[in-house]
Amino acid sequence: MMLKLFKENIRIAFGSIKTQILRTILTVLIIAIGITALVGILTVVTALEHTVSTNFASMGANTFNINQYENNLKNRGGKEREIINPIISYPEAVAFKNKYKYPFTETSLSFTATSKAEVKFLGEKTDPEIKILGVDEHFISNSGLETTLGRSFNQFDIDNNTYSCIVGSDFEKGLLKDVNPIDKIISIRGARFKVIGVLKEKGSTFGNSQDLRVLIPIQVARSLFTAPNINYTISVMVSKKELLDPAIDNATSVMRRVRKLNPVRDNNFGMGRSDDLINRILGITQYLGWASWIISIITILGSSIALMNIMIVSVTERTREIGVRKALGATKTTISTQFFIETLLIGQIGGLVGIIIGILLGFAIATAMNFAFVIPWGAIFAAFATSFTVAIVSGLYPAIKASKLDPIEALRYE
Repeated sequence: MMLKLFKENIRIAFGSIKTQILRTILTVLIIAIGITALVGILTVVTALEHTVSTNFASMGANTFNINQYENNLKNRGGKEREIINPIISYPEAVAFKNKYKYPFTETSLSFTATSKAEVKFLGEKTDPEIKILGVDEHFISNSGLETTLGRSFNQFDIDNNTYSCIVGSDFEKGLLKDVNPIDKIISIRGARFKVIGVLKEKGSTFGNSQDLRVLIPIQVARSLFTAPNINYTISVMVSKKELLDPAIDNATSVMRRVRKLNPVRDNNFGMGRSDDLINRILGITQYLGWASWIISIITILGSSIALMNIMIVSVTERTREIGVRKALGATKTTISTQFFIETLLIGQIGGLVGIIIGILLGFAIATAMNFAFVIPWGAIFAAFATSFTVAIVSGLYPAIKASKLDPIEALRYE
């Protein structure tokens, strides 16, 4: 009996919606705009978080780097000023690697030789946009990189300064297209390198391609690229995550000894954990999430008023109909339920339209910005919950008003 009554209320609700189609469409669109703002922004935020996590989490939460800067400002006397640290020179980097003997760690040294190299193969050459990195045998594992073809550097390659290289995945689509890259000879600054490996595709991070690069042994890179004040990066991977914090403390102490810092001086180098970088970037995305809620709440507030208005008008227009139903035995609960279901239908239709448009909009933005798109289930759930709440709040007063109409006065209404 209850199911039959529910189906009847659904049928009456759809019939009422059809009789005032224009107002219903406008109300649905107002609700949809608010939901679109919510879902669209949350979809982009979810895609951004997924991209950041994918690109940086592969570095491992048990990795830390020693760099020239921490990329932040420190307060001095109530004012912010930039900290000017000396570069990490090659002798300092080597001294750290030799002195740092913490258990279950591997230390890697690397530097960016150039970001504008030209690479040649046979009669063809690339644009001068290739990044060349000088690395050691631990760089690939410490950086979370993988090879899809060939192999990584070994101790022999580094100790004997072999003219071997590992190229990014874009070389398979460009300079080394349609050939097996392994054992091919490419030229960098007149030096001939044998390709021993191809890196797994990493994609772009904030517009910067991670696949247009060539890794060469660090000493070979130092002999080819002799620019002054080359800045080195020290990367340390701890195989046991529970040892990460004490390993960082020990590394800080070793680096201070390398830099000959007395106890009262601050560190003049940066110590950064890979998970700190991820958390810092993901923290920024929270503001985008809050912005989407603020925008959607403002819009949904307007849609709630519009939905309540259309239902109050509907009650007024159908006063005589309500009087007839009450005269035939309809209870207050039956009348209020009918109008309440009608409001819920309009709210959910608006929510569904908003979700579809929001996901499409978010997908378009994520694709344009080279973010990895994922279905934002959290945003979809939030949108349904929001549209349902809007419908309940907006439908409560009209439904109660309809149920309280006096049947005799309603029958007299013209």
